[in-house]
Amino acid sequence: MPPGTRDQLIEMATRLLDEGGPEAVTLREVGRLAGVSHNAPYKHFTNKEALLSAIAARELTRSHTALKSAIAQGRPPADVLRTTLHHYIARALEYPARFKLTFGTWTTASEELHVAAHQAQTLLVDVVAASQRAGALPSGDPVRLASLLRALAHGAADLASAGHLAADGKGHADPGDLVDDLLHYLRKAAPNRPGG
Repeated sequence: MPPGTRDQLIEMATRLLDEGGPEAVTLREVGRLAGVSHNAPYKHFTNKEALLSAIAARELTRSHTALKSAIAQGRPPADVLRTTLHHYIARALEYPARFKLTFGTWTTASEELHVAAHQAQTLLVDVVAASQRAGALPSGDPVRLASLLRALAHGAADLASAGHLAADGKGHADPGDLVDDLLHYLRKAAPNRPGG
């Protein structure tokens, strides 16, 4: 099924975002690239921020879908969690403008973005809780532990993108190494870890 006008507009806006950041995204240019009239984008988005929030929602939905797919493969929760965190970092480094947009500050409410963020966060917390039950992570509040893991991945990606973290340079590690280190330390702290 071919994408609808709204999807085409989001795709063109994402392309502009990747090439020049949020400043490069205008509804007029998005409409031009999508091959629609200059008024057509306003039928789908009230303003630029509504369009940008749709991009962020789509990014979060993609993360949620990737995580659901990894879970469906039946792998151990700790493996799913590790893969998810590495994917998070890879996306952040490959698409820095999308990453900054998605996890930036929003001044207007977007139900679409709220729902996508809630779904992505809830599933991540579920994977953390499953890892705790499997003995791969220490007990405690899974929401807080998920926040710790995501904060490490987020911060490590930010440092790497700014040139302050590299396996052969500053920090003596790339972001994935730090994720693996933290998961290793947490696994050692888990009281019911297999063989522990």
